[in-house]
Amino acid sequence: MSTGSITFVTHDGTAHEVDLVDGESLMVLATSNGVPGIDGDCGGEASCGTCHVIVDDDWVDRTGTRSDEESQMIEMSPECSPNSRLSCQLKACASFDGLKVHLPEFQM
Repeated sequence: MSTGSITFVTHDGTAHEVDLVDGESLMVLATSNGVPGIDGDCGGEASCGTCHVIVDDDWVDRTGTRSDEESQMIEMSPECSPNSRLSCQLKACASFDGLKVHLPEFQM
């Protein structure tokens, strides 16, 4: 059941708005909606880094911080930033309505 929307912005600036489904990971929402640049090769186990997103500054407080496991994986990316997250570790909820995340140029 959709409770809003999330916008994925690809490296070239193209915005892809998808329905927010409470409880689904952002990775599942992206791959289910054909958002280019989110691969999710490990299926959401935080073990591959192919679902890297950069949370828009305005949303960092609401999305929380990386776990140690997530940090170990994402910090290997040359495009890692303080706002970098693995989208498989971000579970959508109603408070994410309007969330904007940016995709790096390359996934690991």
